[in-house]
Amino acid sequence: MPLGDNDVNKTMTTLKIPAAPKAETGKQSNWDELRAVFPIYLAIAKQLEVEIPFAQDKRSLPEKAEPALANKVQIWLDALDQQVQVYQLRHLLQMTTLNASESGLRALILRHLRKTAKTAIDRDKSDFLLVQYFALCAPPKIYHKQIELQDAAQVMKPVLGEADTTPLEWCEPLEKMIESLKGFRSLRDLLKTNFIEQGRKVKESAGGMFYDPSALLAFIRFNFLLRRTLIELMHADLIAIRAGLGQLETAGVRIIDCHHLGLSASEPLDKIRSMANEWKQPFQQSYTEKTVSQAFDKLLGLRTDVERALERVPGKSSENPGPNRAGATTKTTVTAKPGETAASRGAAFAANEHKQGSKAVSTEVPTILDFESCMESIWEQLIAAPPTRGRSMTTIRLGAARILMSSWEVSAFVSEDGFAAEDLRRAVVARALVTTAVEQAKETGNATSLEKSLMIARVEVSRLQERVDAAKQAKDTEAAVNLGISTKRLLSALDEAEKL
Repeated sequence: MPLGDNDVNKTMTTLKIPAAPKAETGKQSNWDELRAVFPIYLAIAKQLEVEIPFAQDKRSLPEKAEPALANKVQIWLDALDQQVQVYQLRHLLQMTTLNASESGLRALILRHLRKTAKTAIDRDKSDFLLVQYFALCAPPKIYHKQIELQDAAQVMKPVLGEADTTPLEWCEPLEKMIESLKGFRSLRDLLKTNFIEQGRKVKESAGGMFYDPSALLAFIRFNFLLRRTLIELMHADLIAIRAGLGQLETAGVRIIDCHHLGLSASEPLDKIRSMANEWKQPFQQSYTEKTVSQAFDKLLGLRTDVERALERVPGKSSENPGPNRAGATTKTTVTAKPGETAASRGAAFAANEHKQGSKAVSTEVPTILDFESCMESIWEQLIAAPPTRGRSMTTIRLGAARILMSSWEVSAFVSEDGFAAEDLRRAVVARALVTTAVEQAKETGNATSLEKSLMIARVEVSRLQERVDAAKQAKDTEAAVNLGISTKRLLSALDEAEKL
């Protein structure tokens, strides 16, 4: 019989997490953990406008443990735990740089897992925090593949210790949903399911078994893959919408009918573009399957309105900023030209998406592959052969080299302008230069071009790290995370190249 929220502790399993510090020898360790989570709780208190019982000049806790202060901090944190809701914690960590602290996040997770009496709210907080930790600490090489339980166990080892990766029978519904995620090609496909609610029901029915380390790994994997799929499909729709808006602007359209979005029949194009550019993931407030579906329904409504507007443009009836709903093929051939903006290239990308019989683009490597020619080659390949919707990774080929691009990196090339897009493009090009030079050095034994590529890449790494910091300071979490991952991938390519 399924266990309700009030029964969450009745069948508590043994959770083999790192033990809490004990006795005198553990006082300093316990204090170190309190110091690690203290900035997070300060931010929570400010967000909730809760009184902070520490003077401004006393909010940087000393390194050495002080019993009286430690007791005061512990009491305050316990009280604040009773007030903060899961969505408030989610919003705080996703919208600030506090999410970038591995030690702080780990300490916060352990604090919740070590509670002897856990409520349903504690369970939901742990559920969320564990996925945040995985997203922060997963290495680039596994971040975008079909993650397995063994991958989750390796990343989560600092928190969960050695965990058995044998699948649990009662977690089988999660595995079935994960398998279904592979086949989704649009938000419409995913929203026809009730996966968010199904996952919640599995969690709620688990009772204390939820805290079994093997179960935690299963939930971490499911939550991460579900969230990743939602975001990837959302970005694919946004790419198509922005590209379609670019086509409409080029055609001289200034007002479109947006009744599918719930707006008027005469909305200014500039307003709709601003909405698309400022679209936020619907995970920043208290969300359920219903609220997430409502947010994504609006996005799909916006895409429908843009597509319908394009159909009414003379000479554009065969062009579509996304998959052809009726299955018709597009007829427009677009060639990349130097000097095009990301928006105009994005229009070309959308017009060619799912095109049948696209003209092949040469992937041969020029004798001298410089920064600009490399960027142009990548741009041309993306426009001529757009990636399949829903895929997390896209492969670009330069000679014998294969360069894997994440969805947001593709987006930076085909539909977006601005400092984050430019930085992402440069990160991809630097990685492509290094990867191509490595393949050429292996084939010819000549490392001249490799040395040049390494010099360029090192300069870009330094520049990218500064841009990541700038994005964090601007509280642009999405840009900071995307730039951070792309930078790590460039660093990884550098490490591999320097081993030659």
